[in-house]
Amino acid sequence: MPSRVLTWDELLGSAQASAVHLEMRDSYAVDVENGPFANWRAGTRLDPEDRASWWRPWHSLISDTTGRGVVVRRARIVSEPVSEYTRFLHHGTLKNIIAGEQVRWLPRRQASDIPLPGNDFWLIDNRLVRWNHFTGEGSPADGEMNEDPSTAKLCADAFEAVWSRGIPHDQYEIR
Repeated sequence: MPSRVLTWDELLGSAQASAVHLEMRDSYAVDVENGPFANWRAGTRLDPEDRASWWRPWHSLISDTTGRGVVVRRARIVSEPVSEYTRFLHHGTLKNIIAGEQVRWLPRRQASDIPLPGNDFWLIDNRLVRWNHFTGEGSPADGEMNEDPSTAKLCADAFEAVWSRGIPHDQYEIR
């Protein structure tokens, strides 16, 4: 197991073929009074044509990663009716897609029989897991790296099960 948590640049830079991300929370801590979520709540909507207003280093990293031929997929398990934060995520997912990610959504009720790990994760090339730990309030906590083959298999199997049932972003209707 790596002794330190890799930076996002190191993690995605190490990907040769695939990088998958499974998200399972209905909300993540955000400042509800300031920033993108607050702006969205106030009615501001993404203008795909005004790339300078929303493009961030993360989008460049994803674009660079997919530009090397790495397939980047993100799946989100969501409760329905969705939370306000999930509505915000759905609206902003266009940014991920423009950067090169493929994104699918799976209603939580359709995931009940899928063996899932206890935390959100990134899986690189079916070998390296980066756990994303969060506090109870949804704030990021320490990440953790794991290279155990059985852990990687658990994550790969869970992700593929979610992905196969997931609804492509452009077809998922917020409920």
